[in-house]
Amino acid sequence: MIDRGGLAEFLRLRRGALQPDDVGLPHGQRRRTRGLRREEVAALCHMSTDYYARLERGTGPHPSVQMVTAIAQGLHLSLDERDHCFRLAGHTPPARGTTSEHVGPGLLRVLDRLTDTPAEIVTELGETLRQSPLGRTLLGDAARRTGNARSLGYRWFTEPEAQEPYSESERRQLSRVYAAGLRELVSLRGPGSRAAGMVDALRDHGGFRAVWDAHEVGVRPPDVKRFRHPSVGTVELSCQTLLDPEQSHRLLVYTAVPGSESHGRLRLLAVLGDQELTEG
Repeated sequence: MIDRGGLAEFLRLRRGALQPDDVGLPHGQRRRTRGLRREEVAALCHMSTDYYARLERGTGPHPSVQMVTAIAQGLHLSLDERDHCFRLAGHTPPARGTTSEHVGPGLLRVLDRLTDTPAEIVTELGETLRQSPLGRTLLGDAARRTGNARSLGYRWFTEPEAQEPYSESERRQLSRVYAAGLRELVSLRGPGSRAAGMVDALRDHGGFRAVWDAHEVGVRPPDVKRFRHPSVGTVELSCQTLLDPEQSHRLLVYTAVPGSESHGRLRLLAVLGDQELTEG
């Protein structure tokens, strides 16, 4: 059963404990409210301010699992706090570990500060969970993808445009990288895992079968990643990785060599992204 009073109190306290800087928002000069405003939290949780305010007052509807998931992520809850929030809302908490899609507050705090850098948080299967604003501009909005297509490794074998920026030799190398990484995950997680399910979904694709049957592991990715954007062309970037070992989530940060052509294109892309946000 939902504990409306307990949920309302918990949400109010967690909102009051957060500062704008904690979630990548400007602080502003005329802030009289301790912590975040309700409308700010509602925007972070992708819900209406009225809906969120009713939950805080204890008069709202019974929130669905999807709503509680959004609230837990928007309020940057830890796993223990997330589980507590689910129980207060009358739901069983989701599983923890590598199958969890709840991004830890530590990674979120780093991502929220990368406003001028392409970055994304991905699962061990390469499924994008969160993106920085410039990450969305460069890579496309990951929220529009569903199922296995959320994984870059899956899209590499199923969507020809994923391979377009690369030469033939680089395509062969990256195909080996993705297949080897997936094989290591199947070995680690077992035959009933999501990794094994992705392998089954890819078996009908000839490009995948050829590298999968080679049974390679430990193939290292190239130092440079290439992305093709319709407005600025091909951008060559290095990738730095920060790992959350508890859930095997990775924060990927993409950077260009200062003064390079890709660096200039990335700066142009940031301007285009700001224009899109202003127009939207």
